[in-house]
Amino acid sequence: MFTDTQPKLSKGEALGFLSAGVHLAPARLSGYQVCASASVGCAEACLNSAGMGAFSSTQAARIKKTQRLFTDRAGFMATLLQEVSRITRKAFRKDMTPAFRLNLTSDVRWEFFPVTVDGVEYANVMEAFPERQFYDYTKHRNRIGNANIPANYHLTFSRSEDVTLDECVAMIDAGTNVAVVFDTPKGSPLPITFMGRPVIDGRVTDLRFLDPVGVWVGLSALGRGKKDTSGFVVKVTA
Repeated sequence: MFTDTQPKLSKGEALGFLSAGVHLAPARLSGYQVCASASVGCAEACLNSAGMGAFSSTQAARIKKTQRLFTDRAGFMATLLQEVSRITRKAFRKDMTPAFRLNLTSDVRWEFFPVTVDGVEYANVMEAFPERQFYDYTKHRNRIGNANIPANYHLTFSRSEDVTLDECVAMIDAGTNVAVVFDTPKGSPLPITFMGRPVIDGRVTDLRFLDPVGVWVGLSALGRGKKDTSGFVVKVTA
């Protein structure tokens, strides 16, 4: 269920983290909506088909996995728990710290999905593993600052063209980091600041829970995002 071989996830190994994530079929590709707040620009720039996602077998597996989440919730969550334990053991064998990103290509509200461990029911997988670090990007504005978000579940807001930059600045000033896709080419330096707030390079590692508070998380447009005309990609280059 988890992958820990995706290039960006693997970048965290240099910092001592084994990061693993779950790929679901985004939007309604599976017949079920898992990206309810996705914008047109986000859908167009989605990296679902990047890397291994280009293979039909990979797409079929993601669709099957997503359908199971909705048709066999108990079975899916039981497997998810087993996978968290498996990745944790793998990390410890390598003398590394495990970290989990549940939404690599989705935006599921995992905080509302209860799980049962040894007959004990927990509100969510994060509560079941309080010593483990979970993290995600999200486009759901009502998740930001919500009391339902567990302390060990770090969320970075992911800006789309339907959210104004001023709204994003307000989030940053309130303590929530905001990821923004710039038209800066991959490998080129990002702006040092944007709209008066610091920019950190989110391309270096995927470990958003290590970021300082009060910053833009700068990313570069990839794939179809390079041709974006929706405003999803923010233009900062001359």
